[in-house]
Amino acid sequence: MHSSFESPGAVAARITGRPVTGERRLSATLAEVALDGGQVVIVKRGDGDRATWAEAAGLRWLAQADTVRVPVVRGRDARWLVMDRVATGRPGAGAAERFGRDLAALHASGARAFGAPPPGGPEDAYIGLAPMGNITGPDWPHWYAEHRVLPYLRRAVDEGTIRCSEAPLIERVCERLPELAGPAEPPARLHGDLWNGNVLWGADGHAWLIDPAAHGGHRETDLAMLDLFGCPHLDRILAAYHEVSPLADGRPDRIGLHQLFPLLVHAVLFGRGYAEQALAAAESALTA
Repeated sequence: MHSSFESPGAVAARITGRPVTGERRLSATLAEVALDGGQVVIVKRGDGDRATWAEAAGLRWLAQADTVRVPVVRGRDARWLVMDRVATGRPGAGAAERFGRDLAALHASGARAFGAPPPGGPEDAYIGLAPMGNITGPDWPHWYAEHRVLPYLRRAVDEGTIRCSEAPLIERVCERLPELAGPAEPPARLHGDLWNGNVLWGADGHAWLIDPAAHGGHRETDLAMLDLFGCPHLDRILAAYHEVSPLADGRPDRIGLHQLFPLLVHAVLFGRGYAEQALAAAESALTA
């Protein structure tokens, strides 16, 4: 067993087997480490074994699709994850269009079921710092209600972030999901936590994805997360996506439905402001 107080440089040397020439802390849990020969890796401390396990499995699963670029995982242990650093640049229209086409191809590469974890990944995973269960279901509406909306609604009510009198609004969305969800689709291979901060605009002119909460789900959920927190050139991303893999009619009316999950996660993690947004999203889903 290795100490969680081990320095990022020592972790990188141990996991990669290469000498370290420099180290720069980026945050309490993240560091850049330069290896002998000039390569730079990111060393990330996870919140326990399942966090590094889930993230590494998710990155590898996304990489297997050979679509959107993701950092190469160099290794992990029960506390640490080591992966290649992405040299970043500025977002551009061309990169956004490539990202849209690649994201469509990533989703189309599929998953074995709704809720399926990446191969070799844990069922008890995370989205950010919140637990997330990768439990499979036969159809998207019932699975989304049972495993993505209601668990976080119950926790938010238990913690007082959402009032008991407010919960029925979101429960009504869950009851009506079969009619609100639009045409049935096969399980897509999702990044799962696709907010703008997890899209890196590379110096190579491509968008790169980091920090996945990967699982099998509905492709509109990834797109709704990009819309929720904003993303440069989102209109170009969506137009290019639609060229490769057209979206079902009525998607704008379903955005709030797909945003319920990330908003409830944020309500659990960050409080009442996101709870109010979740309630507004539920209202929009019911009245669209």
